[in-house]
Amino acid sequence: METRIAIIGIIIENIEATDTVNHLLHDYASYIIGRMGIPYRDRNVNIISIVLDAPNDVINNLAGKIGRVEGVTAKTIYSRV
Repeated sequence: METRIAIIGIIIENIEATDTVNHLLHDYASYIIGRMGIPYRDRNVNIISIVLDAPNDVINNLAGKIGRVEGVTAKTIYSRV
């Protein structure tokens, strides 16, 4: 199956949603090639960027599940290759 490289940018404004997001990321760990998390305490948010190498449907499923968590925003950027 053909895969693409993508970045999912996640902003968690509801700190209680952090566990839910981490569980989702754990479920897709085999596709994640890198992760960076930044706790921005001054604004009381967490910022996470995830780099994946996965089929389109996997990337879309993960981004959709994360985006449906209350208090969480997720946006995806795809490579052209």
